[in-house]
Amino acid sequence: MKPLALVMFTFGLACAQQVAPHIGYVYPAGGQAGTTFDVIAGGQFLDNVKKAYVSGTGIEATVVEYFKPITQGQFNRLREELAELVEKKRPEDATKIAEIRKKMSTFVRRPGNPAIIEQVTVRVTVPANVPPGDHELRLGTPQGVTNPLLLRVGQFTEFSKKPAKTADLSPFFVTAKNRAPAKPGPPEPPMLVTLPATINGQILPGTVDKFRFQANQGQKLVILAAARELIPYISDAVPGWFQAIVALRDPQGKEVQYADHFRFHPDPVLFYEIAATGEYTLEIKDSIYRGREDFVYRITAGELPYITSIFPMGGKPGARQTIDLKGYNLPVTKLTQSTKSKENLMQQISVAKGSIVSNALPFEWDLLPQRNEVEPNNTPQKAMVLKLPVVVNGHIDKPGDWDVFKIDGHAGEEIVAEVFARRLDSPLDSILKLTDASGKQLAVNDDMEDKGSGLLTHHADSRIAFKLPANGTYYLHLGDAQSKGGPDFGYRLRLNHPVPDFELRVVPASIAAKPGSMVTVTVFALRKDGFNGDIALKLKDAPSGFMLSGGWVPAGQDQVRLTLTAPAKSSDHIFKLHLDGQAVIAGKEVHRAGVPAEDMMQAFAYHHLVPAQEWVASVSGAARVRTAWKSASDKPVRLPSGGLVPVKLSMQLGRFAGSVHFELNNAPEGIAIKHVATTFDGIAITLLADASKIKPGLKGNLIVDAYTERFVNPLAAGKKETRKQTIGTLPAIPFEVVAQ
Repeated sequence: MKPLALVMFTFGLACAQQVAPHIGYVYPAGGQAGTTFDVIAGGQFLDNVKKAYVSGTGIEATVVEYFKPITQGQFNRLREELAELVEKKRPEDATKIAEIRKKMSTFVRRPGNPAIIEQVTVRVTVPANVPPGDHELRLGTPQGVTNPLLLRVGQFTEFSKKPAKTADLSPFFVTAKNRAPAKPGPPEPPMLVTLPATINGQILPGTVDKFRFQANQGQKLVILAAARELIPYISDAVPGWFQAIVALRDPQGKEVQYADHFRFHPDPVLFYEIAATGEYTLEIKDSIYRGREDFVYRITAGELPYITSIFPMGGKPGARQTIDLKGYNLPVTKLTQSTKSKENLMQQISVAKGSIVSNALPFEWDLLPQRNEVEPNNTPQKAMVLKLPVVVNGHIDKPGDWDVFKIDGHAGEEIVAEVFARRLDSPLDSILKLTDASGKQLAVNDDMEDKGSGLLTHHADSRIAFKLPANGTYYLHLGDAQSKGGPDFGYRLRLNHPVPDFELRVVPASIAAKPGSMVTVTVFALRKDGFNGDIALKLKDAPSGFMLSGGWVPAGQDQVRLTLTAPAKSSDHIFKLHLDGQAVIAGKEVHRAGVPAEDMMQAFAYHHLVPAQEWVASVSGAARVRTAWKSASDKPVRLPSGGLVPVKLSMQLGRFAGSVHFELNNAPEGIAIKHVATTFDGIAITLLADASKIKPGLKGNLIVDAYTERFVNPLAAGKKETRKQTIGTLPAIPFEVVAQ
């Protein structure tokens, strides 16, 4: 047996956390600057909700009301009580009878989605000086803070339909086995609105929402429907979001315009120049007539400035860049931008027409030399000559067009060619091909998945990494995979030698912890251009009492689970956290900030890392035992393949002494707890590495849960059944499997 591992902890077990509070929708998903309005957040495990938090500054939010339908048991008891009171026929019971009937009316026998059955009303005040844009709403409960959901600040008068009521079943589809409890009533008459306006609603099964407005001949209307933007992924809906369709009807009821998407965006955008003065009707529905409370939409309509494309889509810091704009109702067609930044960064480009601000498109600043594509360059004979490193700004000008670039290379030289188009809001579905001077294809790529782009489901940008086989001339061909093209099909082609780097995503974006407890956090490393080294993780400017354990992403791995220790005292506030990742690349120390994200599931199967604006933590409730710990060594435990190693834990077990069990949480197959021994100041957990299942070189963190066992029914005759009761998590234990 190897010597005792030099990892020491002082650990007091905190009480087990309950299921984390969660919100699935916010309705309406925003409001106008300079107003106060109420929103409903639908979710689960929101009992005793006390506070609401909005990201950014200036916006105030207060919890007004909490609603939770009664359970089957509560309904049965109320029904019995009601029957007794009705039978007695006493006048003094009239008020009590009315109260019981009101409570019984909240019963939902078969909720369509239990995850959104609870509702919290939040009053939001947005000062007039808050610019239009997106914020995040979270709720605070005794069990912690919820996940974030989008809350959008708008520019126009808001019109909202009445909030949908939580109903039985609310099926996406009505089938013989899954029928709606009753036939829907007559459709509501169209709501009258005045443009420009923002319209809020929720689509229920089989419904079409309609809105009437007056329009004058010659008006150039832009109608933007936000649905998937508000809730990017719905786990139990196919294709994974509310797929909105909008249509416009003229005064005679004839459909004059229709949209079910905008380019590659699921949310539709409708453009229409009013042909005749009169009253028009706007309709919105789901593409296959699904619906539920979380099918939330916001429609913004009017003579809005709207940018459809910009060119170029990037530039070099330090230089003034003129940008050409295309779109509708734009006050200008050119814009000049500059930045003093000495780093690569992303900027949002928008314009204002009077007081109305347009949509925004991304603009990328890159330190590499910049060139604009020069036509004609659609054949190797007319290829544009490039010298690495360079970023080329170009277009696929027309359907079937190819842009060809000529480079001279050397044997063994590694090149990386990457297209940025879809990630910069271009409709281009790029394809890259690399050929030699004879035309022989050496490499090709259509789609390259970028896990950092969590809102994209079609990763249409292309990337080739290739080692040149010989000295000579090579050609890079860039086109559209669907043979489409046009003035909006812009791209940025980044051509360089490999530049190893990484990004970080931290999940979840909201941490709910008991005082002194430890919660598990997952960090994803998005490695680039062959970077494969260790990444050290630490909290930056952490609030007092927060600590990380297991702060590393081992070399060659794309993710790691670690533990975050919360302060020992409960607080009414939420804390903003920041993660810093540090690695040595090409002899230089590189730091990258961890971007908070939510791991969201799409259509029962697919997972996406959706970025959030803030990484926050709440510390609430009461721990059974005060918890503290410290590590005597930050070095990983050296776990011999085929051998054993004890890890000593100095612990304060309190009233759990003698009854605590320990188990590994999702450990690599082949690593197990072999034995637990009591020591004079705690315990020693002996770890085993099975040589037949695990080989030297594996690194990571081990998460250990502590639990007790209790009898399910201690008075029952016969065999007594026990149930695990988790009482805490130990700090993550870094490890490395080594040869004996």
